[in-house]
Formats: sequence, structure tokens, C-alpha cells
Amino acid sequence: MILPPVYPILDTEAAARCACSLREAAEALVAGGARILQFRHKQQWTREIFALAAWVRDLCREAECALVINDRGDYAALLEAGLHVGQTDLLPALARKLIGRAVLGLSTHTARQLAQAGQEPVDYVALGPIFPTHSKPQPDPVVGVEGLRAWRHLAPHPLVAIGGITRQSAPAVWQAGAASVAIISGLLPAGAAADEIKERMKAWRQLARETQSAS
Repeated sequence: MILPPVYPILDTEAAARCACSLREAAEALVAGGARILQFRHKQQWTREIFALAAWVRDLCREAECALVINDRGDYAALLEAGLHVGQTDLLPALARKLIGRAVLGLSTHTARQLAQAGQEPVDYVALGPIFPTHSKPQPDPVVGVEGLRAWRHLAPHPLVAIGGITRQSAPAVWQAGAASVAIISGLLPAGAAADEIKERMKAWRQLARETQSAS
């Protein structure tokens, strides 16, 4: 799998703090050039949330942007979307049976988990948190850029770095071996309107191009 260098996460809690609707935020990310988008809802799924996810799926299909559902293999299968699982979620082998050939990602937090992920039927692995993050109430220990650089060789899959990454720190993360950086607050800050989200997505993509050109 060839990952886009910027991996936006459409987190419903973060989107709720923006000055626009979740649908407007999704449209802004796609209009800004997103080529992969993760729908992340950590609370109970309701009919309304499922309908929102289905709407985002249709938006992504029209724009040829891959949609990945966080954690929930059942809803990913129903939506015919990709799936991202964590260390305590559905086992990757079972998730693969559930979603077929759709995109499958796996979160890792240690060198051992990253090495074990190399034996799993996944398309990419995520590693983090690279820096301190507030997107989880009980985050795993920080990996750091040096940890990323030291462990990158342990898994053959494309690697997504996640956790506290900013536009200032992202170049070092890409240069340490990450194929992509997953972003929440850097794209969906509190109070952001749709136009700002779109411009932020464009700025992240431009930064990725500049970093690639310089390396």
C-alpha cells in the first residue's frame, strides 16, 4: 500500500468543537486534498452516527479518497470501508475475514508490537504516540522520533506515525521513516471553520511535498 504522507483523522469529539458540522469538516478535508480519511468515534454508535459515517463514505468514494473506520469491524463491513484496529480490538486475522480486501491498519506502541505486526495481514501499521498527546485519556508511553527511527526496520509495512505531531515536528518524523503522519488537532482545532480546515489540509500537504523535495 502507498500511503499519502498526511493521514487525517475525522474524530467526532474534535469535530464537535469546531465551528462547523462534521459533514462540513469532512468536506473541507477532502476538498483540501485528503486521499485517506479515518472516521473515529469512541463513544456508542447510534443510528445517527452510522448515517454520518455512511455520508462520509459516499463523499470519499466520489473523491476517490480511502475511508477507514476506527475500531469497529462490524460497521466497517456494513459500510464496505477500511478498518483500523488497536491492540485490544478484533484480531487482524479476524478483521481481514470480516472486511475482505479493504484497507486494514493496526496500532502499535512498542518495538515488540511493531515486530509482531509484520506477521499480520494488514496494509499498514501505526506507531505512537510519537509525542505527548491529549487525544487519549490514558496514552501509551511516548515513542519519540529516535524510537521511530530505531524501530522502523522491524515491520515491512508502510508506517503511520501518530500522536502530538505538529507542522513543526512533522518533517523530522517523515525523515525518521514514517510514510505518513496521522493528524487530529492539527487539522481540527477548536473553533475552526470549514475554510480554515481546508487551508490547514492544504498546508500539511504542501509541507509534505517540501520535506520530500528537501530529502
